[in-house]
Order: sequence, then C-alpha cells, then structure tokens
Amino acid sequence: MNRRHDIDALRALAFGLVILYHVGMYYVAGWHWHLKSPHAAEWLQWPMRAVNLWRMDLVFLISGLALGFLGRGTGAAGLWWQRSVRLLVPLAFGMAVIVPYQAYAQALANGAVAPGFGAFLLKYYRGGPWHPQAFDGSEFGVTWNHLWYLPYLWLYTSMLLAAMPLLQARAGARLRAAFLRLRGARLAILPMLPLALYSLLLWPHFPPTHDLIGDGWLHAVYFTLFLYGWWIGIDEGWWAEVTRLRWRTLLTALAMLALVLGLRASGVSGLPVRLAGDAYLWLALLSILGWAHLLLNRPWRWLPWANESVYPWYVLHQTLIILLALWLAPVRLGPVAEPLVLLAGTVAGCAAITALVRRVAWLRPLFGLKRRAPPRSPSRATPAHPAVPSA
Repeated sequence: MNRRHDIDALRALAFGLVILYHVGMYYVAGWHWHLKSPHAAEWLQWPMRAVNLWRMDLVFLISGLALGFLGRGTGAAGLWWQRSVRLLVPLAFGMAVIVPYQAYAQALANGAVAPGFGAFLLKYYRGGPWHPQAFDGSEFGVTWNHLWYLPYLWLYTSMLLAAMPLLQARAGARLRAAFLRLRGARLAILPMLPLALYSLLLWPHFPPTHDLIGDGWLHAVYFTLFLYGWWIGIDEGWWAEVTRLRWRTLLTALAMLALVLGLRASGVSGLPVRLAGDAYLWLALLSILGWAHLLLNRPWRWLPWANESVYPWYVLHQTLIILLALWLAPVRLGPVAEPLVLLAGTVAGCAAITALVRRVAWLRPLFGLKRRAPPRSPSRATPAHPAVPSA
C-alpha cells in the first residue's frame, strides 16, 4: 500500500478547521457557546454555517478511512483494544485535567459559582451538584465539552468492528462493492439518500446534544459517513472518479449552499433547509475529497509533524481559547486585533505544549500518542511500514 499523503494532510487540515471554527464560536452572535465576546457579530453566522454543515461529517468520514487502514493485518479484538486505549484514555484525562477550566469559566460567567478555580475543581471531582445550567453538561456533574468526538468515535468503532462478520460476509461485500462502483450522478445522489431519510425521520425528534445518549439523528448521520469512509479505503477506481468529478461537485455544492443560505435569508426553515443542507453536505465532501486527492497527495515536509501533533492540538485547543479569551478581554484590543491575537495565541500554546508532550514518555498516551518504540540496532532494522492516519 502506497502511503496516502492526501488523507494524512486532509485529516490535519480538518482538525485545524475545527480549531478555527471554535475561535469563531466565541465571536458569532446568536449561537450558544461557553463564553461570548463583547465583539460578537451576527454576520459570522453565514460563513460559519457554510462550514458547520460538513466539518464534523468530514472528520468522521476520515476516521472511517483511518480505521480501514489500521485494521490491515490486525484482528477485530486487537484493533478494538488499541482504539479503546487511544480514545478513552485521552477522554478520561481531558475530562479530569483539560476541560474543567472551560466549565469553571462558563459557570463563573453565568454567576453559578464564586471565583476560585481550586474550590470549583474539588466540587467538580465530586460530581457537583451544580446550579441548573451552570455549564454545558452540568446536569451530569462533569462534562466532556469539545471532546465529545472521542466517545462518539469509540462507539462507532465498536459498532463497526462488532458488525465486521456481517460486513465481510457475501451480502456485506456486495453492498460495499456496489458503493464503490457508483459513478457520476449516482455517486452524487445515492449516498445522500440515507442522510435525507434521517432528516425526515430523526431530525425533528432528536436535536443535537453531543451527550451520546439522546443524539439519534447525529448518530445516524455520523455512523453512516464513518461507514462510507471505511468502505472507500484506497479503492483506486472510487478515488479516480471523485477526482474526475471535482469541478462538478464543487459547483453543485456551491449552488446548494446558495440555496440553503437563500432559504434562510427569506425566512424559510425546517425540513426544506435541512434537506438542502444534506445535499450540500455530501456534495461538499465529494468535492473536498476529490480536490485533496489531486492537490495534497505528496510527501509534504510538515506531514510527519502534523500527524503526531493533531491529537494533542485537538485535546488542548478549546481550553486555550477560553483561557486566552478571558485574559484578553480586559485589554480591549477591539474586534479586529483581538480575534487575530486569540487565534495566534491558541496556535502558539498548542504548539508549545505539544512539543513537550511529544518528548515526555508518560504524557504521550494521555494525549492519544503511541509510546515511542525503542531504537533498533542497524542490523535488526526493518523496512519502514507506511504510516496511516489515526484519530
């Protein structure tokens, strides 16, 4: 298997977009987030909506691709254990160490706690109780905030590995082969139909919660895209087709985005907007994958660093955003300079802490990184195995 640099690069860029999006959440008016800037602007809803309709869907599709690569030569039970450690250990560490400051800052801003992070932390470790709506997730006593992706990915990984006998049976293999044979308009339309069905049947009854329990609509969407990613893998015919269609899918996706935004601007809401969003979502993903395969499939110098830095950056970034936002608020830099300083400070903080994490052996597993293998002697060295993206 040749190394797929485009998937490595796309994974890093997708998580980079998540960081940029969360900086935007501090400044967008009218959308709930843990803190809000006094410089919040309503116009930010438009570009952020254009990204929000596919950003996490792309992440879950890439995660399905990664699972397919990681599963080569590994049994389902062994792979499940590896992924459980890589996902649940950082989740537990993040909820205990990284996320509590986010909850404290939100509770303090809501007037639900007195100043004093130490006292808050002791109560947090006891699981509350908290004033109603003190912070997102306070009804559970503790929260995972932005780390919700990790338990969701663990759940989908467990489900797919449990279903592996069915997926590899004759019927499952035929279904996968049919998906990989889709070409032209069929590729643009048929995989979108389950997403539209979920919007019709589930979306009205299961608004997004990110609490794992009541997220029926998002579970259906994200697991389907996760499965699509696992199906796609490195099938050369599928990637050649999505690259061939890149202009058509890009232009059609932009047309669907214009429809979504136009409907909203004219006061239309509900299922028409949701179904148009489903079409935009899938066409945008096809376009992104096609352009990435064409432009990013090369050994970029920054890729080795990015591959090992993505996970720690993901764990760290939102707490750094909130911490820096509180520090910057009294300085009054204004609506232009402050977001730029906040973004630069978040990037610098992630880079500095990740540089330490990568070098300290006991920190690496807490941030989702593999333990460093002991150096081999030249006489026992083996050819390098191609790297694969992982969550």
